[in-house]
Amino acid sequence: MKHYDALVIGAGPAGVAAALYLARFGMRLAMAEKLAPGGLLLQTFEIENYPGFPQGVKGYELADSLAAHLEPYDNITRIHDEITEFIVEGDSKRLLAGGEWISASAVIIASGVQYRKLGLPNEEKLLGRGISHCALCDGNFFKDQPVAVVGGGNSAVEETLHLAKIVSHVHLIHRRDEFRAAPLYLSRLKALPNVSLRSSTVITSLHGEQQLEGLTLKDLHKGTEEFLSLNGLFIFVGFEPAAPVLPPDLKRDRGGFIETDTEMRTNLPGVFAAGDIRSKLCRQVVTAVGDGATAANSAYTYLEQQHG
Repeated sequence: MKHYDALVIGAGPAGVAAALYLARFGMRLAMAEKLAPGGLLLQTFEIENYPGFPQGVKGYELADSLAAHLEPYDNITRIHDEITEFIVEGDSKRLLAGGEWISASAVIIASGVQYRKLGLPNEEKLLGRGISHCALCDGNFFKDQPVAVVGGGNSAVEETLHLAKIVSHVHLIHRRDEFRAAPLYLSRLKALPNVSLRSSTVITSLHGEQQLEGLTLKDLHKGTEEFLSLNGLFIFVGFEPAAPVLPPDLKRDRGGFIETDTEMRTNLPGVFAAGDIRSKLCRQVVTAVGDGATAANSAYTYLEQQHG
């Protein structure tokens, strides 16, 4: 069984920051990520509030920069598989990845989040057949066609702004009376002639067998329903933890997010969490990077104490 000083699970901003700090500490390090580095950055068109980029930065560009920052370090072993078992017994931490058991003295969980679904019939079937969680990835498939976006936060509004440059019309659907997005984004949105804001409205049905053909919308105030014909729906209704198999004793909140202290320590010695997988209010790239650096420093301190 291969043993490492530390294992980082996830290669988004938090995971990359943690790996960078641990690599610079000279740790023998493994990093587990099945997909390309960057996490949800790869599905984000542009980030306007990342310090140091006053003109904004494309999500994929920042992801590429994060990955490039790790390239010079030869003390990082890449594991391109999911963690399917995670056993903590005292100071021992054993994990199964790609059918191979490995062990680590410290583990940093930075697996991030995944987009929450609406929970409607046909939703899974129509994913990739008109339904998407990434306007940057799939927006061009709907060039000059009407589409809908569902959600009321920054993600929904940002993706609507991007889609409005490509499609003929965007219907932005939100179940509450007021949108929760930043006023700056909302003011831009309201100035666009090809965007309709549909507040106090929910989607009750998805139509189509092999391809999305339309939605049934319900006005929550009037109780009336209408059919909206379109071929594209982009869903941004929040996130849920993208957690691998975790130890059953690891403390999490009601939503499944991992609880930590301010130093990213969990209730299990030698197990840390960083980034969006943590139970916290602010989930931004800049806070994820800070979490990753803090978790790495805490893990290093833990390892130093273990070795006397």
